[in-house]
Amino acid sequence: MNLGLMDMIGLAASLVFALPLANYAVIRLFAGELALGAGLLVVAVAMVALPQYFLDPGRILRGLVSGLLPRQLRPGDEAVAAESESDSGEQ
Repeated sequence: MNLGLMDMIGLAASLVFALPLANYAVIRLFAGELALGAGLLVVAVAMVALPQYFLDPGRILRGLVSGLLPRQLRPGDEAVAAESESDSGEQ
């Protein structure tokens, strides 16, 4: 995973909030409150994992832009563009 400067800053900001929460979750686990500790630990992991792996703004923006472009201009759809050109030539 190649992280740029902004990605590293975002990861550090997520960790600033997730690490104390994970620490508290571990304390609650050792204190015997399994449901609360496990739930908070899941939340702490999600705070770091979701922005890094699932909520990538670049991927969301590329998907939105490619959905707005006509089929012939979409990257990676050369076969579809060639097929539509051959269909229009037959008519």
